[in-house]
Amino acid sequence: MNQRGCGILLHVSSLPSRYGIGDLGPEAYRFADFLSTARQRFWQILPLNPTDPATDNSPYLSVSAFAANPLLISPDRLVEDGLLAPSDLDDVPENSTNQIRHEEVIRFKNALFDRAFTRFRDRGQSEAFLGFCEQNSAWLEPFSLFTALKTHFGGRVWTDWPKEIRDRNQDALSELRETLSETVRRAKFLQYIFFRQWTDLKAYCREKGVRILGDIPIYVARDSVDVWSHSEIFKLDSEKQPRFVAGCPPDYFSATGQLWGNPVYDWEALRASNYRWWIDRVLHNIRQFDYVRIDHFRGLVGYWEVPADEKTAVNGRWVPAPAAEFLAKLREICPDLPIFAEDLGVITPDVVRVMEQFNLPGMKVLQFAFGGDVAKNPYIPYNVPRHSVLYTGTHDNNTVRGWFERDATEEEKRNLFRYAGRTFPSPEAPEVLMRLALSSPADTVILPVQDVLNLGVEDRMNNPSAPGGNWRWKLLPGLLNGNHARFLSDLTEIYGRAE
Repeated sequence: MNQRGCGILLHVSSLPSRYGIGDLGPEAYRFADFLSTARQRFWQILPLNPTDPATDNSPYLSVSAFAANPLLISPDRLVEDGLLAPSDLDDVPENSTNQIRHEEVIRFKNALFDRAFTRFRDRGQSEAFLGFCEQNSAWLEPFSLFTALKTHFGGRVWTDWPKEIRDRNQDALSELRETLSETVRRAKFLQYIFFRQWTDLKAYCREKGVRILGDIPIYVARDSVDVWSHSEIFKLDSEKQPRFVAGCPPDYFSATGQLWGNPVYDWEALRASNYRWWIDRVLHNIRQFDYVRIDHFRGLVGYWEVPADEKTAVNGRWVPAPAAEFLAKLREICPDLPIFAEDLGVITPDVVRVMEQFNLPGMKVLQFAFGGDVAKNPYIPYNVPRHSVLYTGTHDNNTVRGWFERDATEEEKRNLFRYAGRTFPSPEAPEVLMRLALSSPADTVILPVQDVLNLGVEDRMNNPSAPGGNWRWKLLPGLLNGNHARFLSDLTEIYGRAE
C-alpha cells in the first residue's frame, strides 16, 4: 500500500446471489474480474466471522474471532464438489430485493449444509479435512465444541450454562464432546469448506492483480468462544460476568458517550502470555488477507473502560494499553506488518506516536472534510498524508449521495462547492468526491461500491445510530456493469493509480 492505487469496498454478503446472501461462488469471481477490468488493485471487505441474528447479524459482534461465516459458503461450489445435487438448489428463498432476509437464508442454507455434511461423512475420512483440523486445532476445537454446546443448551448465553460447562471442567466437557461429536464434526466441516472456498477465491484474485483488505474488530462479543475459552485475558468476575465493558466517552456526537458492552481485555494477563492470543489472531488474519485493517485502533493504545453496571458511558475512564510492546512482539514474527489503522475520531498524540513508530497507515474520510476551517481540516484532500487510506465514506457512513441529500449542512455544501470550483446537484456529488479522493496525495483510495453506483441513503450498509436493520444491503444482479468498469479504469489512469 505504499504506491498509488485504489479499490472498492464491498462485503462478501453484499454480492449478488440467487441464494439470498452473497457468497464465495460465481458472483465473487465475476466481481474479481470486474475489479481487474476496472484496474482496481484492492477489494476491501468486512470481517468474515460468523454472524448471529441476536446481534443484528453484525460481522463486528461475532461468536468467534477466528472462525468464518458458513452463510458465505457457495452452494454452487458444493454442487461442483459433489456434496450437493443440482436439484438441492431448486427451492431457494425469495430474492428480488436488495435486502438480505437472514432468517430465511439461515433456514435454507442449514438444510443444504445438513445434506452436504451427510454426503461428506458417508465418503469416509478425508486427508485434506484431517489436515485442516490439525493445522487449525488451536481455535477450531474450542469453536466447534462451543457451537455444539450453544445448540445443546438452546442458544443460551454461555454464562448461563451449567457451572461445570461454563467454567470448562474438563471431565464434563469430555463427556459432552463425545455426546455431541456429530454436531462438533459438522461445525468443523463447514469451516473446512469455507476456508477451502476462500483460499481458491483469494488465489484467483491474486492472478487478477487484486489484493484483499480484511478487517479485525478490536473487541470480541461477550457471548463468544473467545471469552469462554480464554476468560483469563478478559476482566471478568468469579461468575464470568464482565466487570468492565468497552465504549467511548461523551463527545460532540453523544452527550452520554457510547456503551458497546464488549468485555475489555486484561492487558496484564495478555502480557504475561507474551500476547499469544492477540498475536495468533493477527497472524490468522494475515494468512487470510493481503492487508488487514484494525478497527478502533486507538483501543490498542488506550481504551475507555466503563463499569459493567453503568447505563451510559459517562462514568468510564481511560486505561492505557501496551500497544507498542505488543506490536514489537508481533513484528518479530511478521516484520512487514501488512496492517493499517482505523484511527477516525479524536486521536490523541500517544496513538499517533505508535502509528508512526510502526509505520502504520491511518484512515481519512472525505465526508468529514468540509466542516469548520477547511484549510486546517485533516480530511481535506491537500492535507491527507501520502501514507494513508482515503475513503469517500466507510461502511458506517451514509452513501455520498445520501450524505449530500440528508446529512451535509449548508456550510459543508458551500465549502464543497468552493473546493470543487462549482455548484452541482446531488446526483453529481458521488463523482465529485470520487475524483477528489483519487486526485489526492493518499497512496490508497477505497470507494464504496454504493458511491460508484450513485446510490442513496436507502442503500447504506450500516447506520451506527440505528438499533437494528443493518448489515442487510446486497447488490442486485447486473447493477454493476461494463460502463462502471470503463469509468473507473479511466479515473484510475488519469489520476495515476494504474499499475
